[in-house]
Amino acid sequence: MNEGLPERERTILDLLASDGTISVSALSETLGVSAVTIRADLKSLEDQGFLSRSRGGASLSYHKSILDRQKDRVEEKCRIAKAAAELVRDGDRIMIEAGTTTALILRYLAGKRDLHIVTNSTLALAYARQNPALDITVTGGEFRRLTESMVGPIALAAIERLNVRLAFVGTDGFTLDRGATTHIVEGAEIVKAMVARADRAVLLADSSKYGKAGFVGV
Repeated sequence: MNEGLPERERTILDLLASDGTISVSALSETLGVSAVTIRADLKSLEDQGFLSRSRGGASLSYHKSILDRQKDRVEEKCRIAKAAAELVRDGDRIMIEAGTTTALILRYLAGKRDLHIVTNSTLALAYARQNPALDITVTGGEFRRLTESMVGPIALAAIERLNVRLAFVGTDGFTLDRGATTHIVEGAEIVKAMVARADRAVLLADSSKYGKAGFVGV
């Protein structure tokens, strides 16, 4: 999620991922810039949804594990997301399921017109904010911090009312005999619902997912 940020802002997020919270004075000393500059960086990151500012410091808006997963296989995930974005046409209605790779699709939709995105991913909103040309529908539902996703009956009801051409979904594991799997029951239900409402479903998975089976079959 943070590959497109300036280097200093990326460093701030890395420090927060390690410490959870950090003060303006500590950031100023570590990065060798003024407190005024740090406060401007924190405001920028807060406006994009990455963190929450507090008196004299900041804390992450996202679960630490999300940032850890984003650092894994970054180049592969970006190539996969870019290839997926190339499948999107002007005027498309698409669904994007929560995940670190699927969320990256929004980064590569610049220049496409009249797009409407339906997603249960709060992670995807950081990219959506950077592209005012996109129309976004967030499903609502119960928030799961570990996966930055909206799940449950409300999310499913929203998805089941809509029709799209493409649904982009992720997986925790994929094998030939068991197909796509996930570790979370609620996540599997979201994937099933999105696939059912799309003309075409596209699975985004890097090679680390092949040959692994999660707890729940999709």
